Amino acid sequence: MMCGDEYRESLRRLKPEVYYLGEKIESVADHPAFIPHVNSVALTYDLARAPEFEELLTTKSHLTGEKINFFTHVHHSCHDLVRKVKSLRALGQQTGSCFARCVGHDALNAIYSVTYDLGKKNGTEYHQRLVNLLKEVQAKDLFLSGAMTDPKGDRSLSPSQQKDPDQHVHIVARKQDGIVVRGAKAHITGAVNAHGHLVMPTTSLKEADQDFAVCCYVPIDTPGVIHIFGRQTNDDRKCSGCLIDQGNPEYGIVGGEALIVFEDVFVPWEHVFMCGEYDFAFDLVERFATAHRQNYGGCKTGLADVLTGATYALAEVQGTVGASHVRDKLVEMVHLAETLYCCSIACSCQGYALPAGNFMADPLLANVTKLNVTRHVYELARLAQDIAGGMLATMPSESDWKNTSVGKYVDKYLKGVADVPAETRMRLLRLIEGMTCGTALVESMHGAGSPQAQKIMLMRRANWEHKKRLAQKLSGTGESRHD
Repeated sequence: MMCGDEYRESLRRLKPEVYYLGEKIESVADHPAFIPHVNSVALTYDLARAPEFEELLTTKSHLTGEKINFFTHVHHSCHDLVRKVKSLRALGQQTGSCFARCVGHDALNAIYSVTYDLGKKNGTEYHQRLVNLLKEVQAKDLFLSGAMTDPKGDRSLSPSQQKDPDQHVHIVARKQDGIVVRGAKAHITGAVNAHGHLVMPTTSLKEADQDFAVCCYVPIDTPGVIHIFGRQTNDDRKCSGCLIDQGNPEYGIVGGEALIVFEDVFVPWEHVFMCGEYDFAFDLVERFATAHRQNYGGCKTGLADVLTGATYALAEVQGTVGASHVRDKLVEMVHLAETLYCCSIACSCQGYALPAGNFMADPLLANVTKLNVTRHVYELARLAQDIAGGMLATMPSESDWKNTSVGKYVDKYLKGVADVPAETRMRLLRLIEGMTCGTALVESMHGAGSPQAQKIMLMRRANWEHKKRLAQKLSGTGESRHD
Protein backbone atom coordinates (compact mmCIF):
# COMPACT_ATOMS: atom_id res chain seq x y z
CA MET A 1 0.00 0.00 0.00
CA MET A 2 1.16 3.52 -0.80
CA CYS A 3 1.59 6.32 1.71
CA GLY A 4 0.44 9.87 1.00
CA ASP A 5 3.80 11.09 -0.28
CA GLU A 6 4.11 8.09 -2.58
CA TYR A 7 0.67 8.96 -3.95
CA ARG A 8 1.83 12.53 -4.62
CA GLU A 9 4.93 11.26 -6.38
CA SER A 10 2.81 8.90 -8.49
CA LEU A 11 0.82 11.93 -9.70
CA ARG A 12 4.01 13.79 -10.62
CA ARG A 13 5.03 10.90 -12.86
CA LEU A 14 1.78 11.17 -14.83
CA LYS A 15 1.25 13.74 -17.58
CA PRO A 16 -2.50 14.28 -17.89
CA GLU A 17 -3.93 17.15 -19.94
CA VAL A 18 -5.54 19.43 -17.34
CA TYR A 19 -6.88 22.98 -17.68
CA TYR A 20 -7.94 25.42 -14.97
CA LEU A 21 -9.04 29.05 -15.55
CA GLY A 22 -7.79 28.79 -19.12
CA GLU A 23 -4.33 27.64 -18.09
CA LYS A 24 -2.78 24.26 -18.84
CA ILE A 25 -1.55 22.78 -15.57
CA GLU A 26 1.85 21.08 -15.54
CA SER A 27 1.72 19.39 -12.12
CA VAL A 28 -1.57 18.71 -10.39
CA ALA A 29 0.24 17.64 -7.22
CA ASP A 30 1.92 21.05 -6.89
CA HIS A 31 -0.65 23.58 -8.10
CA PRO A 32 -2.36 25.52 -5.28
CA ALA A 33 -5.80 25.00 -6.82
CA PHE A 34 -5.43 21.23 -6.49
CA ILE A 35 -3.21 20.73 -3.43
CA PRO A 36 -6.15 20.51 -0.95
CA HIS A 37 -7.80 17.81 -3.07
CA VAL A 38 -4.52 15.92 -3.37
CA ASN A 39 -4.03 16.21 0.41
CA SER A 40 -7.50 14.83 1.09
CA VAL A 41 -6.90 11.75 -1.06
CA ALA A 42 -3.37 11.38 0.34
CA LEU A 43 -4.90 11.05 3.80
CA THR A 44 -6.77 7.91 2.69
CA TYR A 45 -3.34 6.39 2.09
CA ASP A 46 -1.70 7.68 5.28
CA LEU A 47 -4.53 6.71 7.63
CA ALA A 48 -4.62 3.18 6.22
CA ARG A 49 -1.11 2.84 7.68
CA ALA A 50 -2.07 4.34 11.05
CA PRO A 51 -2.76 1.70 13.76
CA GLU A 52 -5.96 3.40 14.97
CA PHE A 53 -7.50 3.31 11.46
CA GLU A 54 -6.06 0.02 10.21
CA GLU A 55 -9.18 -2.01 11.00
CA LEU A 56 -11.40 0.39 9.04
CA LEU A 57 -9.17 1.21 6.09
CA THR A 58 -7.40 -2.07 5.28
CA THR A 59 -8.54 -5.58 4.49
CA LYS A 60 -7.41 -8.77 2.75
CA SER A 61 -7.86 -9.20 -0.98
CA HIS A 62 -10.22 -12.04 -1.90
CA LEU A 63 -8.16 -12.42 -5.09
CA THR A 64 -4.58 -12.55 -3.75
CA GLY A 65 -4.85 -12.78 0.03
CA GLU A 66 -2.64 -9.69 0.31
CA LYS A 67 -3.31 -6.78 2.65
CA ILE A 68 -4.88 -3.93 0.65
CA ASN A 69 -6.38 -0.50 1.08
CA PHE A 70 -10.11 -0.85 1.70
CA PHE A 71 -10.86 1.49 -1.23
CA THR A 72 -9.60 -1.19 -3.63
CA HIS A 73 -11.76 -3.93 -2.08
CA VAL A 74 -14.84 -5.76 -3.38
CA HIS A 75 -17.39 -6.14 -0.58
CA HIS A 76 -18.14 -9.71 0.42
CA SER A 77 -20.42 -9.27 3.44
CA CYS A 78 -22.79 -6.89 5.17
CA HIS A 79 -19.94 -6.32 7.61
CA ASP A 80 -17.89 -4.94 4.71
CA LEU A 81 -20.74 -2.60 3.77
CA VAL A 82 -21.07 -1.33 7.35
CA ARG A 83 -17.31 -0.91 7.61
CA LYS A 84 -17.37 1.17 4.46
CA VAL A 85 -19.88 3.59 6.01
CA LYS A 86 -17.87 3.81 9.22
CA SER A 87 -14.66 4.49 7.30
CA LEU A 88 -16.35 7.24 5.28
CA ARG A 89 -17.56 8.94 8.44
CA ALA A 90 -14.12 8.70 10.01
CA LEU A 91 -12.46 10.21 6.94
CA GLY A 92 -15.08 12.95 6.77
CA GLN A 93 -14.26 13.82 10.37
CA GLN A 94 -10.53 13.97 9.59
CA THR A 95 -10.77 16.02 6.38
CA GLY A 96 -13.96 18.08 6.71
CA SER A 97 -14.10 17.59 2.96
CA CYS A 98 -14.55 15.10 0.13
CA PHE A 99 -11.78 12.49 -0.12
CA ALA A 100 -12.94 11.24 -3.53
CA ARG A 101 -11.91 7.57 -3.48
CA CYS A 102 -15.37 6.17 -2.76
CA VAL A 103 -16.61 6.86 -6.30
CA GLY A 104 -14.13 4.62 -8.08
CA HIS A 105 -14.53 2.09 -5.26
CA ASP A 106 -18.26 1.94 -5.95
CA ALA A 107 -17.63 1.68 -9.69
CA LEU A 108 -15.31 -1.30 -9.21
CA ASN A 109 -17.95 -3.09 -7.13
CA ALA A 110 -20.73 -2.39 -9.62
CA ILE A 111 -18.70 -3.40 -12.69
CA TYR A 112 -17.43 -6.52 -10.92
CA SER A 113 -20.97 -7.85 -10.48
CA VAL A 114 -22.38 -6.78 -13.84
CA THR A 115 -19.49 -8.23 -15.85
CA TYR A 116 -20.03 -11.52 -14.02
CA ASP A 117 -23.71 -11.50 -15.04
CA LEU A 118 -22.76 -10.60 -18.60
CA GLY A 119 -20.37 -13.52 -18.76
CA LYS A 120 -22.97 -15.96 -17.49
CA LYS A 121 -25.46 -14.85 -20.13
CA ASN A 122 -23.26 -14.11 -23.14
CA GLY A 123 -20.01 -15.94 -22.43
CA THR A 124 -17.97 -12.71 -22.54
CA GLU A 125 -14.48 -12.20 -21.14
CA TYR A 126 -15.39 -8.92 -19.44
CA HIS A 127 -15.34 -10.26 -15.90
CA GLN A 128 -11.86 -11.72 -16.14
CA ARG A 129 -10.64 -8.44 -17.62
CA LEU A 130 -12.13 -6.61 -14.64
CA VAL A 131 -10.54 -9.07 -12.24
CA ASN A 132 -7.17 -8.48 -13.91
CA LEU A 133 -7.60 -4.71 -13.55
CA LEU A 134 -8.70 -5.13 -9.94
CA LYS A 135 -5.54 -7.08 -9.14
CA GLU A 136 -3.49 -4.23 -10.62
CA VAL A 137 -5.47 -1.61 -8.71
CA GLN A 138 -4.95 -3.51 -5.46
CA ALA A 139 -1.25 -4.19 -6.06
CA LYS A 140 -0.47 -0.58 -6.98
CA ASP A 141 -3.05 0.98 -4.62
CA LEU A 142 -4.50 3.07 -7.43
CA PHE A 143 -7.10 5.78 -7.06
CA LEU A 144 -9.70 5.57 -9.84
CA SER A 145 -12.49 8.01 -10.55
CA GLY A 146 -15.98 6.78 -11.31
CA ALA A 147 -17.04 8.54 -14.52
CA MET A 148 -20.76 7.98 -15.03
CA THR A 149 -22.56 11.29 -15.63
CA ASP A 150 -22.75 12.49 -19.24
CA PRO A 151 -23.54 16.08 -20.24
CA LYS A 152 -26.79 14.61 -21.73
CA GLY A 153 -27.64 17.47 -24.13
CA ASP A 154 -31.42 17.58 -24.65
CA ARG A 155 -32.76 15.70 -21.62
CA SER A 156 -36.01 14.86 -23.43
CA LEU A 157 -34.12 12.73 -25.96
CA SER A 158 -32.36 9.38 -25.65
CA PRO A 159 -28.61 9.20 -26.40
CA SER A 160 -29.17 7.93 -29.95
CA GLN A 161 -31.68 10.72 -30.66
CA GLN A 162 -29.33 13.58 -29.79
CA LYS A 163 -28.42 15.98 -32.60
CA ASP A 164 -24.87 15.81 -31.22
CA PRO A 165 -24.12 12.19 -30.23
CA ASP A 166 -21.07 13.35 -28.26
CA GLN A 167 -23.40 14.49 -25.47
CA HIS A 168 -23.04 10.89 -24.26
CA VAL A 169 -19.81 8.89 -24.37
CA HIS A 170 -20.12 6.42 -27.24
CA ILE A 171 -18.18 3.99 -29.37
CA VAL A 172 -17.10 5.44 -32.72
CA ALA A 173 -14.98 2.52 -33.89
CA ARG A 174 -14.42 -1.15 -33.10
CA LYS A 175 -10.97 -2.39 -34.04
CA GLN A 176 -9.09 -5.65 -33.80
CA ASP A 177 -7.15 -4.47 -30.76
CA GLY A 178 -9.75 -2.27 -29.04
CA ILE A 179 -12.36 0.46 -29.38
CA VAL A 180 -12.38 4.22 -29.91
CA VAL A 181 -14.69 6.36 -27.76
CA ARG A 182 -15.80 9.96 -27.95
CA GLY A 183 -17.85 12.26 -25.71
CA ALA A 184 -17.52 13.65 -22.21
CA LYS A 185 -18.25 12.98 -18.57
CA ALA A 186 -19.30 15.87 -16.32
CA HIS A 187 -18.93 16.70 -12.62
CA ILE A 188 -16.43 13.88 -12.07
CA THR A 189 -15.07 13.93 -8.51
CA GLY A 190 -11.31 13.63 -8.11
CA ALA A 191 -10.85 13.51 -11.87
CA VAL A 192 -7.63 15.51 -12.13
CA ASN A 193 -5.80 13.77 -9.28
CA ALA A 194 -6.86 10.19 -10.03
CA HIS A 195 -4.69 7.58 -11.71
CA GLY A 196 -7.41 6.68 -14.19
CA HIS A 197 -11.14 6.69 -14.95
CA LEU A 198 -13.76 3.96 -14.90
CA VAL A 199 -16.21 5.01 -17.61
CA MET A 200 -19.80 3.77 -17.31
CA PRO A 201 -23.16 4.43 -19.02
CA THR A 202 -25.27 7.09 -17.32
CA THR A 203 -28.76 5.73 -17.95
CA SER A 204 -30.78 2.70 -19.06
CA LEU A 205 -30.49 2.11 -22.80
CA LYS A 206 -32.44 0.61 -25.70
CA GLU A 207 -31.24 -1.28 -28.77
CA ALA A 208 -30.89 1.94 -30.75
CA ASP A 209 -28.48 3.18 -28.05
CA GLN A 210 -26.10 0.22 -28.15
CA ASP A 211 -23.08 2.33 -29.17
CA PHE A 212 -23.57 4.23 -25.90
CA ALA A 213 -23.42 1.01 -23.87
CA VAL A 214 -19.73 1.26 -23.11
CA CYS A 215 -17.82 0.59 -19.90
CA CYS A 216 -14.06 0.81 -19.82
CA TYR A 217 -10.95 1.88 -17.92
CA VAL A 218 -8.91 4.81 -19.23
CA PRO A 219 -5.61 5.87 -17.59
CA ILE A 220 -5.64 9.60 -16.84
CA ASP A 221 -2.85 10.51 -19.28
CA THR A 222 -4.22 8.56 -22.24
CA PRO A 223 -3.93 10.61 -25.47
CA GLY A 224 -7.20 12.40 -26.26
CA VAL A 225 -8.35 12.64 -22.62
CA ILE A 226 -8.75 16.30 -21.62
CA HIS A 227 -9.67 17.50 -18.11
CA ILE A 228 -11.29 20.90 -17.56
CA PHE A 229 -11.42 21.63 -13.83
CA GLY A 230 -14.62 23.18 -12.49
CA ARG A 231 -14.80 26.46 -10.59
CA GLN A 232 -15.71 26.25 -6.92
CA THR A 233 -17.07 28.74 -4.44
CA ASN A 234 -14.24 31.09 -3.38
CA ASP A 235 -11.66 28.96 -5.20
CA ASP A 236 -9.47 32.00 -5.93
CA ARG A 237 -8.67 32.10 -2.22
CA LYS A 238 -6.50 29.01 -2.67
CA CYS A 239 -4.14 31.01 -4.88
CA SER A 240 -4.19 34.26 -2.88
CA GLY A 241 -1.75 33.22 -0.17
CA CYS A 242 -4.40 33.67 2.53
CA LEU A 243 -4.92 30.57 4.66
CA ILE A 244 -7.65 31.74 7.06
CA ASP A 245 -9.95 32.86 4.24
CA GLN A 246 -9.86 29.36 2.73
CA GLY A 247 -11.67 27.94 5.75
CA ASN A 248 -10.13 24.49 5.36
CA PRO A 249 -6.77 25.21 3.70
CA GLU A 250 -5.33 21.71 4.08
CA TYR A 251 -8.20 19.68 2.60
CA GLY A 252 -10.49 22.12 0.83
CA ILE A 253 -14.27 22.02 0.82
CA VAL A 254 -15.37 19.60 -1.93
CA GLY A 255 -13.90 16.88 -4.11
CA GLY A 256 -12.49 18.77 -7.07
CA GLU A 257 -14.89 17.99 -9.91
CA ALA A 258 -13.98 18.27 -13.58
CA LEU A 259 -15.35 17.87 -17.09
CA ILE A 260 -13.54 14.98 -18.80
CA VAL A 261 -13.46 15.11 -22.60
CA PHE A 262 -12.78 11.93 -24.59
CA GLU A 263 -11.65 13.03 -28.03
CA ASP A 264 -11.40 9.80 -30.05
CA VAL A 265 -9.70 7.90 -27.25
CA PHE A 266 -8.39 4.42 -27.98
CA VAL A 267 -9.14 1.75 -25.33
CA PRO A 268 -7.53 -1.70 -25.69
CA TRP A 269 -9.85 -4.69 -25.31
CA GLU A 270 -8.23 -5.64 -22.01
CA HIS A 271 -9.76 -2.48 -20.50
CA VAL A 272 -13.22 -2.86 -22.09
CA PHE A 273 -15.97 -4.26 -19.82
CA MET A 274 -19.10 -3.52 -21.86
CA CYS A 275 -19.32 -2.94 -25.59
CA GLY A 276 -22.85 -2.65 -26.94
CA GLU A 277 -24.68 -4.78 -24.34
CA TYR A 278 -27.38 -2.14 -23.85
CA ASP A 279 -29.61 -4.51 -21.88
CA PHE A 280 -27.11 -4.52 -19.00
CA ALA A 281 -26.74 -0.74 -18.78
CA PHE A 282 -29.57 -0.31 -16.28
CA ASP A 283 -28.12 -2.94 -13.94
CA LEU A 284 -24.77 -1.16 -13.94
CA VAL A 285 -26.36 2.24 -13.33
CA GLU A 286 -28.56 0.93 -10.51
CA ARG A 287 -25.78 -0.97 -8.75
CA PHE A 288 -23.35 1.94 -8.94
CA ALA A 289 -26.04 4.38 -7.80
CA THR A 290 -27.00 2.13 -4.90
CA ALA A 291 -23.40 1.83 -3.75
CA HIS A 292 -22.75 5.55 -4.06
CA ARG A 293 -26.00 6.64 -2.40
CA GLN A 294 -25.24 4.26 0.46
CA ASN A 295 -22.15 6.37 1.17
CA TYR A 296 -23.79 9.68 1.81
CA GLY A 297 -25.00 8.97 5.32
CA GLY A 298 -21.39 8.12 6.14
CA CYS A 299 -19.25 10.87 4.60
CA LYS A 300 -21.86 13.62 5.08
CA THR A 301 -22.23 12.62 8.73
CA GLY A 302 -18.49 12.96 9.16
CA LEU A 303 -18.68 16.43 7.65
CA ALA A 304 -21.68 17.21 9.84
CA ASP A 305 -19.62 16.26 12.89
CA VAL A 306 -17.06 18.88 11.85
CA LEU A 307 -19.74 21.48 11.06
CA THR A 308 -21.57 20.88 14.33
CA GLY A 309 -18.30 21.08 16.25
CA ALA A 310 -17.37 24.35 14.51
CA THR A 311 -20.82 25.80 15.22
CA TYR A 312 -20.65 24.78 18.88
CA ALA A 313 -17.14 26.25 19.24
CA LEU A 314 -18.26 29.47 17.54
CA ALA A 315 -21.24 29.77 19.89
CA GLU A 316 -18.79 29.52 22.79
CA VAL A 317 -16.57 32.23 21.27
CA GLN A 318 -19.55 34.49 20.66
CA GLY A 319 -21.02 33.95 24.12
CA THR A 320 -24.27 32.38 22.89
CA VAL A 321 -23.72 28.72 23.73
CA GLY A 322 -25.71 29.02 26.95
CA ALA A 323 -28.85 30.31 25.23
CA SER A 324 -31.58 27.68 25.20
CA HIS A 325 -32.56 28.31 21.58
CA VAL A 326 -28.93 27.90 20.47
CA ARG A 327 -28.55 24.64 22.36
CA ASP A 328 -31.82 23.42 20.86
CA LYS A 329 -30.49 24.13 17.35
CA LEU A 330 -27.22 22.37 18.12
CA VAL A 331 -29.12 19.30 19.31
CA GLU A 332 -31.19 19.38 16.12
CA MET A 333 -27.97 19.35 14.09
CA VAL A 334 -26.88 16.22 15.94
CA HIS A 335 -30.29 14.64 15.35
CA LEU A 336 -30.18 15.34 11.61
CA ALA A 337 -26.66 13.95 11.26
CA GLU A 338 -27.33 10.77 13.20
CA THR A 339 -30.52 10.20 11.20
CA LEU A 340 -28.44 10.18 8.02
CA TYR A 341 -25.95 7.80 9.62
CA CYS A 342 -28.77 5.44 10.66
CA CYS A 343 -29.95 5.29 7.05
CA SER A 344 -26.51 4.33 5.73
CA ILE A 345 -26.03 1.70 8.42
CA ALA A 346 -29.52 0.30 7.78
CA CYS A 347 -29.08 -0.10 4.02
CA SER A 348 -25.71 -1.75 4.68
CA CYS A 349 -27.11 -4.22 7.22
CA GLN A 350 -29.91 -5.07 4.78
CA GLY A 351 -27.44 -5.74 1.99
CA TYR A 352 -27.30 -9.01 0.07
CA ALA A 353 -25.04 -11.09 -2.13
CA LEU A 354 -25.10 -10.77 -5.91
CA PRO A 355 -24.40 -13.73 -8.21
CA ALA A 356 -20.75 -12.65 -8.48
CA GLY A 357 -20.39 -13.11 -4.73
CA ASN A 358 -19.95 -9.46 -3.81
CA PHE A 359 -22.52 -7.65 -1.68
CA MET A 360 -24.78 -4.72 -2.56
CA ALA A 361 -26.58 -2.45 -0.09
CA ASP A 362 -30.37 -2.49 -0.04
CA PRO A 363 -31.34 -0.26 -3.01
CA LEU A 364 -34.54 1.11 -1.46
CA LEU A 365 -32.87 2.19 1.76
CA ALA A 366 -29.78 3.49 -0.05
CA ASN A 367 -31.99 5.80 -2.08
CA VAL A 368 -33.80 6.91 1.08
CA THR A 369 -30.38 7.73 2.51
CA LYS A 370 -29.42 9.98 -0.40
CA LEU A 371 -32.85 11.63 -0.61
CA ASN A 372 -32.56 12.55 3.07
CA VAL A 373 -29.11 14.01 2.40
CA THR A 374 -30.58 16.38 -0.20
CA ARG A 375 -32.73 17.82 2.60
CA HIS A 376 -30.93 17.34 5.92
CA VAL A 377 -27.59 18.78 4.80
CA TYR A 378 -29.33 21.99 3.78
CA GLU A 379 -31.06 22.15 7.15
CA LEU A 380 -27.74 21.53 8.90
CA ALA A 381 -26.28 24.43 6.93
CA ARG A 382 -29.25 26.66 7.77
CA LEU A 383 -28.91 25.99 11.47
CA ALA A 384 -25.17 26.61 11.40
CA GLN A 385 -25.66 29.88 9.56
CA ASP A 386 -28.42 30.88 11.98
CA ILE A 387 -26.12 30.41 14.98
CA ALA A 388 -23.11 31.98 13.23
CA GLY A 389 -24.86 35.25 12.52
CA GLY A 390 -24.47 37.82 9.75
CA MET A 391 -20.70 38.08 10.19
CA LEU A 392 -20.53 34.80 8.25
CA ALA A 393 -21.31 36.76 5.07
CA THR A 394 -19.73 40.15 5.79
CA MET A 395 -16.49 39.47 7.66
CA PRO A 396 -13.41 41.42 6.46
CA SER A 397 -10.66 39.48 4.77
CA GLU A 398 -7.52 38.00 6.26
CA SER A 399 -5.56 40.67 4.36
CA ASP A 400 -7.52 43.41 6.11
CA TRP A 401 -6.86 41.76 9.47
CA LYS A 402 -3.12 41.76 8.70
CA ASN A 403 -3.09 45.31 7.32
CA THR A 404 -1.02 47.74 9.41
CA SER A 405 -3.59 50.53 9.06
CA VAL A 406 -6.94 48.82 9.64
CA GLY A 407 -5.98 45.44 11.09
CA LYS A 408 -6.24 46.70 14.66
CA TYR A 409 -9.89 47.55 14.06
CA VAL A 410 -10.68 44.18 12.53
CA ASP A 411 -8.99 42.52 15.48
CA LYS A 412 -10.85 44.72 17.98
CA TYR A 413 -14.35 44.47 16.56
CA LEU A 414 -14.35 40.83 15.50
CA LYS A 415 -13.81 39.69 19.05
CA GLY A 416 -16.58 37.96 20.92
CA VAL A 417 -15.72 36.66 24.38
CA ALA A 418 -13.01 39.00 25.65
CA ASP A 419 -10.25 36.47 26.34
CA VAL A 420 -10.59 34.67 22.97
CA PRO A 421 -8.59 36.12 20.04
CA ALA A 422 -10.51 37.48 17.05
CA GLU A 423 -8.49 35.08 14.91
CA THR A 424 -10.27 32.13 16.52
CA ARG A 425 -13.65 33.51 15.57
CA MET A 426 -12.46 34.31 12.06
CA ARG A 427 -11.14 30.80 11.48
CA LEU A 428 -14.35 29.16 12.68
CA LEU A 429 -16.51 31.48 10.58
CA ARG A 430 -14.48 30.78 7.45
CA LEU A 431 -14.72 27.02 8.01
CA ILE A 432 -18.50 27.26 8.42
CA GLU A 433 -18.74 29.54 5.39
CA GLY A 434 -16.88 27.05 3.22
CA MET A 435 -18.98 24.11 4.40
CA THR A 436 -22.39 25.80 4.08
CA CYS A 437 -22.16 28.18 1.12
CA GLY A 438 -22.15 27.31 -2.55
CA THR A 439 -20.37 24.32 -4.02
CA ALA A 440 -20.53 22.05 -0.97
CA LEU A 441 -24.32 22.28 -0.79
CA VAL A 442 -24.82 21.74 -4.52
CA GLU A 443 -22.74 18.56 -4.27
CA SER A 444 -25.04 17.30 -1.50
CA MET A 445 -28.03 17.91 -3.74
CA HIS A 446 -26.74 16.49 -7.03
CA GLY A 447 -23.83 14.20 -6.14
CA ALA A 448 -24.78 10.52 -6.64
CA GLY A 449 -27.88 11.70 -8.48
CA SER A 450 -30.42 14.46 -8.04
CA PRO A 451 -33.48 14.01 -5.78
CA GLN A 452 -35.72 12.98 -8.67
CA ALA A 453 -33.38 10.09 -9.45
CA GLN A 454 -33.87 8.78 -5.93
CA LYS A 455 -37.65 9.19 -6.18
CA ILE A 456 -37.68 7.20 -9.41
CA MET A 457 -35.81 4.37 -7.70
CA LEU A 458 -38.14 4.51 -4.70
CA MET A 459 -41.12 4.24 -7.06
CA ARG A 460 -39.57 1.15 -8.66
CA ARG A 461 -38.59 -0.48 -5.38
CA ALA A 462 -41.51 0.35 -3.11
CA ASN A 463 -43.42 -2.92 -3.78
CA TRP A 464 -46.75 -1.19 -4.21
CA GLU A 465 -48.78 -4.35 -4.80
CA HIS A 466 -47.59 -5.83 -1.50
CA LYS A 467 -48.56 -2.66 0.37
CA LYS A 468 -51.93 -2.63 -1.35
CA ARG A 469 -52.60 -6.26 -0.39
CA LEU A 470 -51.83 -5.48 3.24
CA ALA A 471 -54.42 -2.70 3.22
CA GLN A 472 -56.96 -4.84 1.37
CA LYS A 473 -56.60 -7.64 3.88
CA LEU A 474 -57.11 -5.42 6.91
CA SER A 475 -59.92 -3.39 5.36
CA GLY A 476 -61.75 -6.39 3.93
CA THR A 477 -61.61 -5.09 0.37
CA GLY A 478 -60.25 -6.46 -2.86
CA GLU A 479 -59.16 -9.94 -3.82
CA SER A 480 -57.01 -10.42 -0.71
CA ARG A 481 -59.82 -10.10 1.84
CA HIS A 482 -59.74 -13.86 2.46
CA ASP A 483 -55.92 -14.21 2.50
